[in-house]
Amino acid sequence: MPVSDWRLCVAPMIDVTDRHCRYFHRLLAPRARLYTEMITTGALLHGKVARHLDFDPAEEPVALQLGGSEPEALAESARLGQQWGYDEINLNCGCPSERVQKGAFGACLMAEPALVADCVKAMQDAVSIPVTVKHRLGLDYDDSYGFVRDFVGKIHDTGCRVFIVHARNAVLKGLSPKDNREKPPLRYDMAARIKADFPDCTIVLNGGITGVYEVASLLGEFDGVMLGRAAWHNPGILSDISRSMHPDLIVSEPAQIVQAMVQYAGREIEKGVPLRLIVRSMLGWMSGRAGARYWRRTLSDHSQLNDNDARLIDRAWSDLVLRASEEG
Repeated sequence: MPVSDWRLCVAPMIDVTDRHCRYFHRLLAPRARLYTEMITTGALLHGKVARHLDFDPAEEPVALQLGGSEPEALAESARLGQQWGYDEINLNCGCPSERVQKGAFGACLMAEPALVADCVKAMQDAVSIPVTVKHRLGLDYDDSYGFVRDFVGKIHDTGCRVFIVHARNAVLKGLSPKDNREKPPLRYDMAARIKADFPDCTIVLNGGITGVYEVASLLGEFDGVMLGRAAWHNPGILSDISRSMHPDLIVSEPAQIVQAMVQYAGREIEKGVPLRLIVRSMLGWMSGRAGARYWRRTLSDHSQLNDNDARLIDRAWSDLVLRASEEG
């Protein structure tokens, strides 16, 4: 796949990037690469596969992120991912949560590069789509470049050529997952050293990216950027970045996106999906616009959400437009 396929990515976020969120993000960013929440091998091999892997074709290209540390289980999970139509299998080597650590995967895998290499190789042997790795710069308070260089080098030896670098360390003891997204310092310079040392690789930068102009600058140094919480708190940035990256690209206007989401929500409600699950990724979309508080208030109103009427999205948009005209 061309490097440009990873130029704009939306990060895998637990309890955030479900299929409804990804459908919405696709409307905002037609060429972005979207990632699932991290799905454990146990959930796929011992649970309901369709519940975890089903997605709308409109979401593509979409990558499946896996959590696990057993090569055979990861290989079988990757095989399922390809069968369900995913475009990429990504191995999580960056999540620092205690629950993930108890399962011996996520960020703690960075301490075992040989095992990660075995896992990546097993997945590569099982599928024909790209197998990629998302990782941190280091563990706890070890800031040495050699640690991450040797980790990437070991995986590079398997033939893996796409690395998503969250440019912070993961502190495994003493920091919550939220703190791990904010407190360890960002070190873009170290991520740039990885790009310099592995020039044949696609290096995607993740961590702390919040602005359109910032993205434009970073794309001069890296092959791609990955947005996480910024895409959740202010989804409109995805449209802004898309327009900046691709001036000739037609990005839908808000009114068109509203109508598309009304239609999508209607279909999903008929399948038994609660409206509240569909609209939660939309709450921050109007941030910074006149009337935004009315948009959020309408889509957060439990009494109206409980009616499971997709037209609530349309009413929220009408309220925003009306209030904006009054405030203007």
